[in-house]
Amino acid sequence: MSRGWKRRELLQATVIAGVSVMLVPLERAPRAALEETRRLRPLAWDPVAGRPLQRIDGVAKVTGEKLFARDFRARDLPGWPARQGHALLLRATRADRPFLGFDLSELPVANRPDRSVSAVDLASRGLELPAFYGDEMLLAEGATPAYLGHPVAILIWHDFVRFRRARLWLRARGDVLRYGEPAGPRVRDPWGGVRIVRVAGATPDAPDVHSALEHGMLFPARYASGRPLWPSAAADGDAAARALHHAGQIAAELANPPEGVQTFEREYVSQSTDTSAFEPDNANGWYDAASRTLHLVVASQSPHEVAQETALMLARSKVAFANLRLHPCYTVGYGSKDHHALPFYAAVAAVFGDGVPVRLANDREEQFQSALKRHSFRMTYRVSVERTTGSFRALAGTFAADGGGRANFSGSVALVAATAAQSIYAFPKNDLEAWAVASRAVDAGSARGYGTLQSMSAMEMLIDEIAGELGVDAIDLRLRNVLRTGARNSQGAVPAGSLRAAEILERARAHPLWTQRQARKQEHEARSRGERYGVGFACVQKDYGTGAEAAFAGVEISPQGRVGLRHIAVEIGTGASTAQALLCAEWFGRPADSVQTAQTEWPELPMRSTGNP
Repeated sequence: MSRGWKRRELLQATVIAGVSVMLVPLERAPRAALEETRRLRPLAWDPVAGRPLQRIDGVAKVTGEKLFARDFRARDLPGWPARQGHALLLRATRADRPFLGFDLSELPVANRPDRSVSAVDLASRGLELPAFYGDEMLLAEGATPAYLGHPVAILIWHDFVRFRRARLWLRARGDVLRYGEPAGPRVRDPWGGVRIVRVAGATPDAPDVHSALEHGMLFPARYASGRPLWPSAAADGDAAARALHHAGQIAAELANPPEGVQTFEREYVSQSTDTSAFEPDNANGWYDAASRTLHLVVASQSPHEVAQETALMLARSKVAFANLRLHPCYTVGYGSKDHHALPFYAAVAAVFGDGVPVRLANDREEQFQSALKRHSFRMTYRVSVERTTGSFRALAGTFAADGGGRANFSGSVALVAATAAQSIYAFPKNDLEAWAVASRAVDAGSARGYGTLQSMSAMEMLIDEIAGELGVDAIDLRLRNVLRTGARNSQGAVPAGSLRAAEILERARAHPLWTQRQARKQEHEARSRGERYGVGFACVQKDYGTGAEAAFAGVEISPQGRVGLRHIAVEIGTGASTAQALLCAEWFGRPADSVQTAQTEWPELPMRSTGNP
């Protein structure tokens, strides 16, 4: 460990794979400390109404005073060299033919990179991506890119001007990569798949005939043509065979519904979208060979994962490495910075920086080209409904998520989309099949909604279409089928707590916007030329988190009576720091005077995780 570390810092350090790892919030840096004083002044709030008058960081954000990871350079960080280097990832522009290398011979000599890092260089140092992200951190010559934008090299400059000139030249040329003859894109199995089958008992109080809760979800052992392969169905077989037997009966009923029952089938497609975080992905790293220490400033929603996996990645390599000092910062992510790979490329760039701190940061164009996306989904819904009562009888759905070129969280995103598909509705029977396609698209990850935005939006559109065809009020149809407290969901589980969707539907149905929508439509369109008026409605419910998160918070009172709050939450632009500060008012009569987010070390409460929620 570095001799300059303080005793409290030593106590907060952890050891991973023999490597000393320390997470150091950047409020200890001089510029950040000044900014913290301004940003974390006591929260302006209305004690009578019990609500804030503005966000705790509102003024700093609109005036440009708030600091994010992107704002830090080497000269801002204590102990770092003042010189700042820069890097970019050279990315494949084709994914249907082998990559044969790149040629920078036409780039003016003065602007050529000080260091080019290839797959051969990584292999010589034993550097590989963490297993979560798959292999081929940099594509080797002769291999076909796994996806559009697959990194083929890390180019490093030791100063900004030459880096900027070269970056503009590379963007203008766009033809420095060499490829072989067309060979077609790679064909790979899906990143994961799941099937959820449930058949309710004869009465609401009777146990389920079959459910995922009691008998397990189905996970495919094999795939074919990009889809899961399931075992044979058998009424008297094992749990998987019985589940598929029930799935077959549901399919038969939907295909040939009994008298008075109608099956509605629709297909929906959602596009791949960017989360559009205002702060593009970035990191800044310095490898100090003398102390065998990597210093890394990261914009990440999952700083603990970055710390752990960076330490493991370097510990397993041939790099002389003993210490990791990670600086998590305020960032904006909305999922795009949760388990994203850029921090690991930045760590590697720092190792090859020849002692110069290296900053790897997307500009806006690069962010759209390479940052984690919201999954595109192709969904098919089939719902059977009793025409006279409007009661739902069965639901079957398929959900194909485009996971792009690396696995990331795609398998679980597909699973969550399927579990959320029923939304606020009760179905006595369901067969839900989901899988995550491995494609040559940009990686998709844990964007806000985590697959539920896609599946629940499709369900709401389907409900409106069913109501229209049956000639019933769309909210009335929802009320007839709403999932009520104590009822089982599509997995056979009873959601905890009190379900209040019915109450929301009742109040919405009585709202003037809804009751007067036809009259208002006629009135508006009669007096407005070229404008249309309409009122839509949707009501959904979803889970939060994965069940694997723990909420750590520490509140302390100074001798001067100031209330300080430390919290594990990462402020990604959602207002978590404001909301958590306000909660302190319940006990202390006012919000917290200072808030520190993204805290990962809790020496006051030492605990170990088993990794099993």
